[in-house]
Amino acid sequence: MSTLTLPRRPGPLNLAPQRQWQAARPAVTERGLDWLDCALVCLFLIGLYTNFTIQISAKVPFPSAPSGIAGLVLLWRRRNRISVKPLAWFLLVVALYLTSMLSADDITYLNRRTNGLIQLTYSLTIGYALFLTVTQARRSQIGTLFLVFALVIVVGCLLEAYGGLRPISDAVRKAIYSHGVYENDLRDVLLYRRVRPKFFASEPSSVTFCYALLCFLWMVISRWRWKLVLYVGLVALGLFAMPGPTLLLMLVLLLPYMLCLASRRRGRLDVGRLLLVGCVSLAALAAFAVLAEMLFPERLKDILSGNDPSFFYRVLGPGMAGVDIVKHFPFAGAGLTGEPFIEERVTNLYVQSPAYSAHWEVVSPATELLINYFWLHWVYLGLVWGLILFVALSMWLRALHVPSIAFVWISWAILGQASGAYVGPTCWAVFFLTGAAATLYQRGEQPAYLYGERRAPRWPPRLRLLRT
Repeated sequence: MSTLTLPRRPGPLNLAPQRQWQAARPAVTERGLDWLDCALVCLFLIGLYTNFTIQISAKVPFPSAPSGIAGLVLLWRRRNRISVKPLAWFLLVVALYLTSMLSADDITYLNRRTNGLIQLTYSLTIGYALFLTVTQARRSQIGTLFLVFALVIVVGCLLEAYGGLRPISDAVRKAIYSHGVYENDLRDVLLYRRVRPKFFASEPSSVTFCYALLCFLWMVISRWRWKLVLYVGLVALGLFAMPGPTLLLMLVLLLPYMLCLASRRRGRLDVGRLLLVGCVSLAALAAFAVLAEMLFPERLKDILSGNDPSFFYRVLGPGMAGVDIVKHFPFAGAGLTGEPFIEERVTNLYVQSPAYSAHWEVVSPATELLINYFWLHWVYLGLVWGLILFVALSMWLRALHVPSIAFVWISWAILGQASGAYVGPTCWAVFFLTGAAATLYQRGEQPAYLYGERRAPRWPPRLRLLRT
């Protein structure tokens, strides 16, 4: 609770007391990050970009190892910023995931589900550390870091396509990735009329996903008046350097930004702004549809004719599986990382779908059947536990003072159409980074105070003169 002190200055003109609010809790100020913090954030982003995984044992991986190392160091450096309420919600979320896992059918898959819970806890932990670090940064500082990282990706892709970097990139990729290396260059030539750059990543989709995420985070955090113009320019630059439909999600991401953040004034919803940004959002969606038809006609033709396996396994298939699992296993779903439990069911569902082609090879292992972390939430948890965890995670965001929970969930769901691995670091890095971006957007460059505290009141001009 705040206390009010009224010290007076000596002198005949001191007609008004000098008010000072002394908060029971200290104010959270934007002190910024030092060079080590910035280096660790970059290492975390490199781990997300490369998805470099160390296999600790035959069944225990260390996914995105650079991100894990950086996240644990960041957690230690931010240990003084961990407060009781958010920590309690973190422990409750993990406990709820554990309970949902024990509630799932067929206990013979318990070992695999336990492994999934360990990976999920690891991902939530380092994601939480990243949130604490990013929210301590200045907007200009962390926004510049994200933008520079995105531009490095663009320059690397251009060098790979036009500067002779491809042999070096391919050699490094073969050396550091034991499996999952994208080698379907012929398909790229047919669909995009050229080979898509990989720039040291395992596959082109990782390049476009990270580029889209970083550009979007910069756009949300930046205070520049013309940032939307540059954002559209970054979309065009990305489509030229690394063609792929994932980049069109950057236009769809304007929808949650406009509706949930830009429509606010001083932290509250402004109806006039809401109508304006609604029109801009509709324009962005229209641009998405037009660009999809103009830039990727062959890919769009394959999607509409049911001849695009990538789109099926990333968007259509997971949606069908999610609805089916919620219908038949509504309480606890398949359990964390429970793809083997439902592999036969999902495979039959895919094969019987009119959108599935008989010419496609049946995907193996089972984890490749569902590449969409949004739908995996419902596949793993079912309807009941899915809603319980949705509420618990939302309350955790509220405890972290994220101003717009809807912004986080909508952005997370949109980017989930281009990424899988629900228990992996990428899924939860998106969750916490969008939450941190919303927090920085609401805060501005001025010192931020914890919710419930008051700033020192400003004096009217006349009383200010009397004080001097």
